[in-house]
Order: sequence, then structure tokens, then C-alpha cells
Amino acid sequence: MDKKPKIALVFGGMSAEHEISVQSAKSIYHAINKEKYKLFLIWIDKEGAWHLVKDDKVNFYDWMPSHQNKGGKIITVSLVKGADFVSIINMSNFSYITDIDLFFPILHGPNGEDGSMQGLLKFYNIPFVGSGILGSAICMDKDVMKRLLRDANLPITDFLVLNRKEKISYTDISHELGNIVFVKPANMGSSVGISKVSNEEEYNLAIRKAFEYDKKIILESCVEGRELECAVLGNQEPMASKPGEIITKKNFYTYEAKYEDINNTILQIPANLDEKIISDIQNISIKSYKTLCCEVMARVDLFLTKQNNVIVNEINTIPGFTKMSMYPKLWEVSGIPYHELIDKLIDLAIERFKSEKDLSCSE
Repeated sequence: MDKKPKIALVFGGMSAEHEISVQSAKSIYHAINKEKYKLFLIWIDKEGAWHLVKDDKVNFYDWMPSHQNKGGKIITVSLVKGADFVSIINMSNFSYITDIDLFFPILHGPNGEDGSMQGLLKFYNIPFVGSGILGSAICMDKDVMKRLLRDANLPITDFLVLNRKEKISYTDISHELGNIVFVKPANMGSSVGISKVSNEEEYNLAIRKAFEYDKKIILESCVEGRELECAVLGNQEPMASKPGEIITKKNFYTYEAKYEDINNTILQIPANLDEKIISDIQNISIKSYKTLCCEVMARVDLFLTKQNNVIVNEINTIPGFTKMSMYPKLWEVSGIPYHELIDKLIDLAIERFKSEKDLSCSE
């Protein structure tokens, strides 16, 4: 009998970051120890249908939106509240895969990284990799995230928030935040929908672009400095990796610079920094992680000014796991290879699940 733990890797999703999620899943699939785990691949298409993909016929290009009918059999997930297992039902022949031990969501952005998937799995008492409902939701919403960081006396950029009913001119914004402003959807990652503006025309175009992805947008002052990232791993006693630096020839670290035009981007891993600054970055990253109720993993994005002041930009609870992604690369130079990192994430998810099972639900 196969005693290997059964892991369901869930990817894709109803998000503008769908394609990045697919690439992250591809990297995890190739790196995970298949002698140790039995892996099941679940692709969620952009319409929200769940597909079970047989790993002996893996072709990640078949999972892209233009090939949705080739991505596998549509399934449903049978969940019983309080049960110690979950069943996956293949709707084409009503066959069952039972006793899934853990879900590994690698769903970037809304409808996956924002607490929605975590809430589903939490309600049905299923262990999963990544932050819980609260931490996921907080970090997905840049408005709430920044307010909590500010209240914890952590250094952040100056910002304003707009919804679709509000209008503020570039002139007024520039008086508040400076002549160069970043315009971002509040709930999005991978630099999707982000613009850097310095005049009225660019500002108006950026506002329209950001509102295509969210009903609430963030306006941030521009920070002149180095762009750094630090990986954090753990539950109640998290640890931080060595920081890395992003050096891009682009106007800023765009979606294309992250995932397509890599020739114009240098990832300095680890970053060339003094030991004191490294320690400051790690301490601020861990404090941010705890302040925002993160668990298991997160990537903290920061700036380092010319005066060597560290400023927190944002936190990603399901960071990219592609071959170019900083999170696994940072841990690799910090002494944890990719395949061992996956093991640690699974172990931390199980540790968190067991500690929550010990909590009393009655007087």
C-alpha cells in the first residue's frame, strides 16, 4: 500500500496572475520529491472550473487559458466538515481519489491568495501551505496592509487610497505625495495594473488602468533607493533569509521585467550590503510578517534609501515560485535548496494544522 502523503497542488485561478501561477506550479512539480509525496495536480481555469491533470501527461502549455479544454477532467472536491481527509471526484467517470493529506495552493492574486481559498480549506479542516485567512486577506489588500504596518511603527511609503466614486487631480496628488507617483490596484500582485506617473496625462491613464483590476486603488510616493526582497519562513518563530536586490533597466520592476524581459533585470542574490543593514532588513521583515499575521511563508519587498533607511513596500503571502523567482532563490543562498524548501513548507503547514486542532471548541 502506498503510504506516501498525498499532496494536491492547486494552481491557475480566476486572476490576472493566472499564467504566473501556472509557471510556479511547473517549477514545484519538477522540484518536489516524488519518492516522498504522491502529487495530484489541480488546475483552476479562469472561469473557476477545477481540472484534475494526470501527472503522467503533464504539459503545462495545455493548462493555459487558450487551451482550457485540454487541461484535464473537470472535478469536484468532496469535503466533509471535521473529516481528516478530502476526496476528489472525477466527474467524467465518478472515480474517487481519497485521503488527500494536504493542499498546496500556489494561486497568486485575487481568488486564491486573498483568503478565499484559505477560508474554504480552513472551514473544512484541511491542512494547507501558506498563511491563514486573516494574514492572506490583509496582505492582499495594500490599503489595510499599509495601515497596520504604520500603526506598528514600521517604515512605509506615504500613500492615499481612492475608490471609483472619488476623484483627485494630479495637482492635488503631487502636493501630497510628490511629482512622481505610483498608481496600483489595491488587491493585485506581480506588478499587474501598476503605473509610474509624473504628469496629468500619465496619471489619468494610470487611474483608468488600475481600476480595471480593482475597485480600490493605492497612490504611493516614489522612493529613491535600492529595491530589495527578503524571504521569511515559519509560524510563531519565523526566520528571514539573506536579502536580495533587484536591479532593472526598466522604469520600475514591471510585470515584463519580472517574467518576460529578464535580460533587462539583474537579481543580485544575495545583495551586496553591510552586515548591520542586512540585520535591520531581516528584523524589519520578521516584524512585518508577525504584524500582518503571516504564517508558513511570505516575501517582504523593501526599499533602501541613500541614507540607508529601510522602508517596507509590501508583503506577498504566496510569492512566485518560478525558476526566476526571488523567494526560492533567496533561501537557496541562505542554505535551503529548492526541494528542501518545499519539504519545510509542507512541514510548517502540518505543524500549524496540528496546533490548531489542539484548540478547544467548547467550554
